[in-house]
Amino acid sequence: MTSLGDKGEGHRETTALLGNEDEGSVQTQTKVLNQGSWTQVSCPCCVSEQVEPLVLIQLSDNTQPVTKRWLISLIEVSERDGGAALLAHPGEDECGDVIVVSAPRCTFLRATEDLGLCKKYHNGDMVAFSYNDRDNFSNVDDMQEFLTLAERQYIVKYELDFLRAQKGQKIPGVPESQGVLKARENICQKLEKAGVIKDIFPLHDKQRLTDLCRNWYSGKQIWGQPLDSIQAYFGGTMGFYFSFLDFYTWALVPPAILGLVLSFLLPGGGSGAGVVKEHAGEGVVEGVVEVDDSPSVSGHMVQAVFSMLWSTLVLEFWKRRSSSLSHRWGLLHLAERFAEPRPGFHGTLGINPVTGRLEPLFPEWQRQLRVGLVSVPLVGFFLGMVVLGMTGFYHGEALAQGFHQDSGSLFSGALLYLPSVAHIVYTNMLGNVYRTVAMQLTEWENHREESSFQNHHTTKVLLFTFFNYFAVLFHIAFYKQDLPLLRKRLASLLIVTQLVNQCTEVVVPFIVDCFFSGPQKKQQEDDPDVDKLRAQRSLPPFPGLFAEYIELLVQFGYLSLFSCVYPLTAVLLLLNNVTEIRADAYKICKLFRKPFSAPVSNIGVWQTAFEVLGFVSVMSNCWLLLLSPRVREFCLEGGISGRNIILFAILVEHVLILVKMILAFMIPDEPDWVRIKREQIEFHSMQALGQQKL
Repeated sequence: MTSLGDKGEGHRETTALLGNEDEGSVQTQTKVLNQGSWTQVSCPCCVSEQVEPLVLIQLSDNTQPVTKRWLISLIEVSERDGGAALLAHPGEDECGDVIVVSAPRCTFLRATEDLGLCKKYHNGDMVAFSYNDRDNFSNVDDMQEFLTLAERQYIVKYELDFLRAQKGQKIPGVPESQGVLKARENICQKLEKAGVIKDIFPLHDKQRLTDLCRNWYSGKQIWGQPLDSIQAYFGGTMGFYFSFLDFYTWALVPPAILGLVLSFLLPGGGSGAGVVKEHAGEGVVEGVVEVDDSPSVSGHMVQAVFSMLWSTLVLEFWKRRSSSLSHRWGLLHLAERFAEPRPGFHGTLGINPVTGRLEPLFPEWQRQLRVGLVSVPLVGFFLGMVVLGMTGFYHGEALAQGFHQDSGSLFSGALLYLPSVAHIVYTNMLGNVYRTVAMQLTEWENHREESSFQNHHTTKVLLFTFFNYFAVLFHIAFYKQDLPLLRKRLASLLIVTQLVNQCTEVVVPFIVDCFFSGPQKKQQEDDPDVDKLRAQRSLPPFPGLFAEYIELLVQFGYLSLFSCVYPLTAVLLLLNNVTEIRADAYKICKLFRKPFSAPVSNIGVWQTAFEVLGFVSVMSNCWLLLLSPRVREFCLEGGISGRNIILFAILVEHVLILVKMILAFMIPDEPDWVRIKREQIEFHSMQALGQQKL
């Protein structure tokens, strides 16, 4: 990181005010920023006629001016002097409650190398950026062209996160009980705990956001998405999510067509015309005449085999798509660095045996003790709550069946769906509570690395999600062996869950935005004296993509695990996702603050979660096929014994697993041209490090 010289309060002069170039990007912020001054830089290549405001630090109302000046001085000074080597602006005045932050050219370039981002070389190839070779990269003198807006904002946050306290530092203007900094302590986190910093968030670019909204969800396009623009504005995390959502929605078209054919065109489909039987079984009243609306034997087999192969092909082709996007967005060669302690990590100060630096240390055995004695029992408790809800569902189902048997009216028939609806609402509420508890538990476990924290948190949520959403379906299918009840339950889940999700994710925030925040926004927009940077603070922080991926994972499970008993699953999912894309786009653009987005090269651990469901789908579909009344009747008519049926199902299961493995092996995870580009990037990086010669 280059030194920017001594840049204390007296050195901040009005030498880098906003110009009129790219006026649409900064016109909403000119008024507040031209009343103060940006940091003066001493590095000649970093001097610019304009500075782009990127990140806003929101301070508490009672922050002392001396505290604000001290924080600005830390942001400005070089890394070797304990600062972040960034550019700071005090806002309206030194007593205000905001600090606007940007970065000089050298800080951007060095961080680009640290992160391992690939950029376009002079010959047009994507190459891992090297600061020493910077003059050979395209647009290296124009940071707005060289880096995306999301990358520039993340770099500012990246540098702020690694503001570490020097030995003996104190926070001026803060009581000594809260203002003493330990060596290597995260300064921003300490200021948040002391109540000085309320929030740090990236700033929207009004013109670019308006253009993105017009091309994304306000236009007439139904399918297409401006993925490159999404990635450039919101970052790789958001870009890969919407790319996967788009790819997955297109992939639903073939199973949706197949489901319609099996349900309405083939004999014995799901149209209600089927074999009339009298049967007795658990959950079905003896002597009741029921129309078997399940698919025919051939329909069952086609749907089951198709679901298993479809899940494999979709995930394998998504890997190829993901690698292509990763190369196009310069994320194919992200650097793997020794992880610094995450901001929330705490412990007793000591010497790290790897780095030799003074930092908080926390014994691994204490963390394991917390996991084993507290986290595991609490997760078990919530799984028990899932079982309790499942028991209540069966009890309500039995009551509804009995009432319908006695009454036989349309009202009692409608009540048959009430237990399913009530249980769905219960599972959604329990899931929301559990996600909060899982986050708090993982924080309390005190993981040092961010990757470890994310892995433990994701594992907790995925375990509960799988049990919460699928346990009752597996119980109905394989213990009760009641396929009509399974079909009804799955239909209720698909319809009610999607309605609840759409309402809670979009409708409620939209109403709040229009009727509560709307008048205040209108007043601010009509008043030219109002600081428009502060208008963004009225929006709530973006909750992240965790719930969105969970929703897609549950969808994928419904389709791959159980669609052979309800072929219209893909049709309902397709209709939901067509609106989901636009709803998610509107939500992130209009209803929340702009989130930070770290550079990523794929969807991460979610890829593994989808693949695990793909393997489980083989076993699920084989045994659902075995339990089908039509298949059983067909086997008995052919003189096949029950023992041979089971052996045949096991054989088919193993063959299909082998087919899935062969398909996964035969389809490379990345196209040949991406593999060649990746190897070229690695070779160029080795040359830059002097480890290999031509």
